[in-house]
Amino acid sequence: MTQHTGKVALITGANRGIGYETAKGLGELGMTVVIGARDLAKGQAAAKQLQALGIQAEAITYDAAQPETNNTVYEYLDRHFGKLDILVNNAGMLIEQIMGKNNSSTVTNDVLQQTFQTNLFAVVALTQKLLPLIKKAPAGRIVNLSSILGSLTLHSMPNSPIDPAKAFAYNASKAALNAYTIHLAHELRETRIKVNSAHPGWVKTELGGPNAPMEVADSGKTSVRLATLDDNGPSGGFFHEGEPLPW
Repeated sequence: MTQHTGKVALITGANRGIGYETAKGLGELGMTVVIGARDLAKGQAAAKQLQALGIQAEAITYDAAQPETNNTVYEYLDRHFGKLDILVNNAGMLIEQIMGKNNSSTVTNDVLQQTFQTNLFAVVALTQKLLPLIKKAPAGRIVNLSSILGSLTLHSMPNSPIDPAKAFAYNASKAALNAYTIHLAHELRETRIKVNSAHPGWVKTELGGPNAPMEVADSGKTSVRLATLDDNGPSGGFFHEGEPLPW
């Protein structure tokens, strides 16, 4: 097939919240955005909302708990576009109480496995599957949605600003995701592909809760910024709205 000439971005978990705002922000820049959603009907509904804004949007099934969907995502992107310019690994999960309780001595193996499956293992598997398509793009960008709660430096410092948030499975999964960002960026350092971790902020989403200070409408800014870095931009970093965060 003839390779698609415009930029194509896949955003996982983009039928709502931060992922949807990221898709909207990239679509407003003229890209074709592909929404990866567990529930295809919800993904298609989100795509229609974006289409109503004049954005080229499509939806496909992607489920972090179903590794076989990696193959269908690859086949869809290869068949329709022949490449992938931007991968935003946005899908994530939190199944612990995040504030006011340190659960390190009580967290169950089941919670650890579920959290790491979605927040790390699925991200690695999908990225590895799609990397051949990203390498076909002129200058690929990979954005891993992390969290400031994955910062070991901030958690361990005296009077830490994130001290009350000690949900071990979630925090550890994001720290591990940051390690993957560093390692993959190093492996790809001689290419034009850039890999970075994003902290979107504490956002009023289903995951973030109603007390979060950031509105959903602003939540995609960091991901969009990292997805559209020019050739002089960083790779292997951890950022919030252009500012580096400590590992």
